[in-house]
Amino acid sequence: DAELLVPSSVNPVSVRRDTAAAFVWRIRNLPYPAPTYSVTVDPQQNVIVVRTSNKKYFQKISVPDMNRARISLDPAAVSWKHENSTLIVTYKKPAAILQKEAVDREERASLKPEKLPDSQDCKTQ
Repeated sequence: DAELLVPSSVNPVSVRRDTAAAFVWRIRNLPYPAPTYSVTVDPQQNVIVVRTSNKKYFQKISVPDMNRARISLDPAAVSWKHENSTLIVTYKKPAAILQKEAVDREERASLKPEKLPDSQDCKTQ
């Protein structure tokens, strides 16, 4: 009875999965053939635009990492492929972002974990 309203399992679902060298979005449940898709960069809004020629799907993908660094999106860095009803959009990370991530990684590695005094330990019952 509690599950009267359930999200549809056929609606497209967008998930971001980054790799070391690229920002990657996987948009599942897109059953159209590969020539139907168009992936472009909108320089005015600094977003990646995914659309189909049959006008069944449209999405603007923002890249917060690039916006934080105040870097414009490069259309040449965008690539995509379609397989198993999933559209995979990849944006190659620019050198400035890779450098910042390396600095952040080194900073996190140099941090030493702090131990709490025994009086602040969480006791299980």
